[in-house]
Amino acid sequence: MNINKFIEKIAEQFEETDSSEIGPDTKFRELDEWSSMLALIVIAMADEEFDKELTGSEIRNSETFQDLFNVLNEK
Repeated sequence: MNINKFIEKIAEQFEETDSSEIGPDTKFRELDEWSSMLALIVIAMADEEFDKELTGSEIRNSETFQDLFNVLNEK
């Protein structure tokens, strides 16, 4: 898995946020569209697309999409 593919898949989960606003250093909780529902969608996407489990606490302990990528990459 590489960061570009991860960011591409993450960007697909957002309906109202322009994909150009989403990058490795984006602080996802600062995005207007971010919600607990979107967190669940990201958890499901990580499992389906990358066959890796991402937990709610791992999301809570992450600040950027790069942080989430690093968590998944360590698994």
